[in-house]
Amino acid sequence: MSQAAHPAPRSLAEALRARDDVSLAALLRSRPDLITPVPTDLTQLATRAGTRASVLRALERLDRFALQTAEALAVAPDPASYDTLLSLMAGDAGDPAVAAALPHALAGLREQALVWGDDERLRLVRTARELLAPSPQHPSPTGLGPTVQEATSGMSPGRIQELVTTAGLPSTHDAVSAAAALSALFADRKNMAELLSGAPEAAREVLARLVWGPPYGQVTPDPAAHLRWLLDRGLLLPTAPGTVVLPREVALHLREGCAHRAPEPLPPAVEPAAAHGPQVVDATAAGQAYTTLATVEELLKDWDEGGPAVLRAGGLSVRDLKRTAVALDVAEPVAAFWVELAYAAGLIAPDGEADERYAATPAYDEWLERPPAERWARLAEAWLAATRTAGLVGGRDTKDRTLAALGPGLDRSAAPEVRHRVLTLLAGLPAGTAPDTGSVLARLRWERPLRGPQRDGDEDLRSRLARWTLSEAELLGITGRGALSAHGRALLGARDTSPVPSGSPRPSGPGDKLPVHHQHRPAAVPAPLSPAEQAVATAAAARLLAPLLPEPLDHVLLQADLTAVAPGPLRRPLADLLGVLADVESKGGATVYRFTPASVRRALDAGRTAADLHAFLAEHSRTPVPQPLAYLIDDVARRHGHLRVGAASAYVRCDDDTLLNEILADRRAAALRLRRLAPTVLAAPSDPATLLEGLRAMGYAPAAESAEGDVLIARAHARRTPPRTAPEPVPDGPPVPDATLLAAAIRAIRAGDLAATTPRKPAAGTPLAGGELPRTSSAETLATVQAAVLTGGSLWIGYVNAEGAASQRVIAPVKVEGGFVTAYDHTADEVRTYPLHRITGVAELAAD
Repeated sequence: MSQAAHPAPRSLAEALRARDDVSLAALLRSRPDLITPVPTDLTQLATRAGTRASVLRALERLDRFALQTAEALAVAPDPASYDTLLSLMAGDAGDPAVAAALPHALAGLREQALVWGDDERLRLVRTARELLAPSPQHPSPTGLGPTVQEATSGMSPGRIQELVTTAGLPSTHDAVSAAAALSALFADRKNMAELLSGAPEAAREVLARLVWGPPYGQVTPDPAAHLRWLLDRGLLLPTAPGTVVLPREVALHLREGCAHRAPEPLPPAVEPAAAHGPQVVDATAAGQAYTTLATVEELLKDWDEGGPAVLRAGGLSVRDLKRTAVALDVAEPVAAFWVELAYAAGLIAPDGEADERYAATPAYDEWLERPPAERWARLAEAWLAATRTAGLVGGRDTKDRTLAALGPGLDRSAAPEVRHRVLTLLAGLPAGTAPDTGSVLARLRWERPLRGPQRDGDEDLRSRLARWTLSEAELLGITGRGALSAHGRALLGARDTSPVPSGSPRPSGPGDKLPVHHQHRPAAVPAPLSPAEQAVATAAAARLLAPLLPEPLDHVLLQADLTAVAPGPLRRPLADLLGVLADVESKGGATVYRFTPASVRRALDAGRTAADLHAFLAEHSRTPVPQPLAYLIDDVARRHGHLRVGAASAYVRCDDDTLLNEILADRRAAALRLRRLAPTVLAAPSDPATLLEGLRAMGYAPAAESAEGDVLIARAHARRTPPRTAPEPVPDGPPVPDATLLAAAIRAIRAGDLAATTPRKPAAGTPLAGGELPRTSSAETLATVQAAVLTGGSLWIGYVNAEGAASQRVIAPVKVEGGFVTAYDHTADEVRTYPLHRITGVAELAAD
């Protein structure tokens, strides 16, 4: 199956050198850490692709079948043929699904430079082989043990010859050939079957327990007869005192050639759990989107005059989170989600004062001015990209400290990827279909089997993130009744998640095998949208949501029991004033407000008069203003400001001395320590605010006054932080490079590789060692460059820049004057000018 057009590469660097630019771009896109920074040439790129950290990162992003393919190569001979790999994956009997999916898996491993070589000499990158090959300390996921050659490496030659003879083979001249003969016997299906046909039943049971791993077992110094039978024939080999292992060749025979017990060539399907009408789903999601806006506004209104204090270690205290949950009428985990959502959207932040507290940011005021659909879209977009994970609140970090809302330690770099992937899986279902949660988790585990460390709990992190995604998407209104809404689908952007057709293979290197049937090729996991694409998708989601949100109302329904019913969302001026004039009694589809003496006094303190309140209610009520409400307003207004409180430390003055006598006679006033200074003035040692609260608690309606004797209007003070930016998500590795960066990086790598590999003709008497810069005198350099200008030839030069960094370049000189050479630089792919004194030497390029 190898391609004769390309000679077999001898190294990974040669395999990369044979790739075209499209294939190199696919490698750098799938492994962006390889161009951070950009390698100087393809040899350095190959070296970086084989480092342990980079290989681990690449292995973590393989799906289960691709990982199983890499694991099979790790236990195959090095190099291995494609037929050997197919035999390990599909077994002796063959598996059509595995055979159809294997070419695509192998092409993906080649694309990511984890495998190189043609189909006759497939090689797993050495670091990947070390990570995946079996060892006593790190058993292979295949459950296979060492080969006969590896297991007998420390055995005496005489003992190996005994094993060969007992197995029915002729003795050999040395231990290496004896081990090879034993290995060949175990790999021969017919001869191996004959050997095992005489095994005791108990010996067969021992082999059955070890065959799928772990392959190691314990024996006593005097093993039983059935164990002795296995040991004498090398079917079990000692690895340490009291420990034996089942050789790999024996296990593969017993497994009928399969490296894995259950190969998984196809991803598990996402199963539907319930089906609803798309209109029902969209309406339900839109209703929850409106609740999202109301909840965030209520949270920020509660913190408008300064929110809870910031803990010394950062974040909200447990007490403040409980208080917030009570104010929002939700459970504490849900309150943590709303708080984190507002923080991720940049609507709240610490104020930076000495006594640091959380408060709304100036961005909150801008957010309030936007249309409702755009406000929701901003929240949804912030949630989709955030790495902060509210589901971790209340858990423990690695140092056994409690994780607090808005505190450190909540970032999980995998969160955005999991959210995108879960919603994309929902988008793959028919409209209105809610998924089975278990099937979603199974699909995620197939796509990233190595991701999700166990340190965050018994369930892997990706599964927990997926569960949180499903519940948070429902809270936000991205989904409705568990199904993805139309505006939620738009938020993801227009995606084609169908399988790649067989006529459009992904780029690959020499010798890649392409699948015959595209239905066996799993759909590629789509990458997250770029910022520009996400902005377009967010705007589209807002446009789809806008018609589904209820229109704000300009009226309420006043009732005789001193309540007002808002049958829907209210326009902002109406909602703001009504929130001052009345207290919210219940929320839901319709909000109920209750008028009380304290709430009416609050409106009067804010500068409203009784006439203003009567006119306001008459204008905005669809029902007549009830008489009890009118009486309540007039009664509170008549008493409001009759008493005046100012600063003495504090005093009370009133034209009605009878009222002052009544206050002095009231036992509840004892704590205020009032004393009469004049018939119409009482003084107190407390401050005016304390005196105001004390008198109001006694049922009076005092008003504060200024030093000039004017009534002070008490309006709520909106506290804002200085301008703050939303928290930046913690990246999950280097960002995926865009097309422009990829093109520039590939051009630089190709140019550097040309400079490093082009044959050179050294100057006479100055032989060059590999990688050494050319060294010539100034006169020789000038003469050689001038000659190249006349002949139009290219030169190899050594160059030291102004920072002292040395490099080698291939240039085609155009002119030489004033101590400078102007040349086309093949390395930089542009015309440049170089000072001659910075050129260490020149050498002509050897003829092809």
